[in-house]
This record gives sequence, structure tokens and C-alpha cells, in this order.
Amino acid sequence: METEKKYPLPPWDMDNAAEKLQLLENDWNSLDPDKAAANYATEAQMRFGTSFLNGRDEIKQFLAGKWQQNPGFKIKLNLWGALKGRMAVTFEYEWHNAENQWHRSYGVQVFQFDDNGLVQMNFASYNDEPIPH
Repeated sequence: METEKKYPLPPWDMDNAAEKLQLLENDWNSLDPDKAAANYATEAQMRFGTSFLNGRDEIKQFLAGKWQQNPGFKIKLNLWGALKGRMAVTFEYEWHNAENQWHRSYGVQVFQFDDNGLVQMNFASYNDEPIPH
């Protein structure tokens, strides 16, 4: 059986890390949980705010629910640093709730990738801020 790989692969320098990060951003902004979750290892760990997730299937379910609850979701990832198989990232994303109140969320996250370019661990902390009308 061939090992699943997601290119580009670590170790990272700032150029190939930026390329990888753009691919992750594109997949998240597709709002397709299968496509976005395919970037994560089968046994990946993720913490997104107060949600603690284990495994690609839980991550996929989380993303499907997040995007259903936060229509209009669009994220921007900004590379802060990269070394070996890790990346430090700042991010912001916008979304609105059922009452059509728009919010902007700001945060930082750390990615750990395996040798096949799949996310092993992803830890994100963020704050939400309502956008005035």
C-alpha cells in the first residue's frame, strides 16, 4: 500500500512553508470538510479554541459543524515562522451567525507535520470580535 503524501513536504524553509500554508488555506476556504480534513493524518490531534479533536474523522465532523454554524466563513493564514516540521501561524477569519451578525476572529496556531506532509498536531487559540454595522 502506498503511503499517503500531501506535497510540499517538510523540512520547511519560509518559501515551501508559505506554499504549504496557502494550500491549507485554500482547502479550508473551500468549505469542503472532506477536502480540508484530507490534510490531517488519520490520528491527528487538533485543538481549535476549546474544541479538542482526535483523528481525521472528528476533525472532519468539527469542520462540517463549524461551517454550518458560521456561514460566510473565510480564513486568512499568515506564516510567522517555520522550522523542520513545524509552522507558527497567525490567522483571522470572518463569519456571521444566524442573526446575521458578522464577527472577525483573530488567533495564533502551531502546526506539526509528519514526514508525509500531513498535519499531526494543530493547536489554535483565538478571540472573536463582533464587526459593527
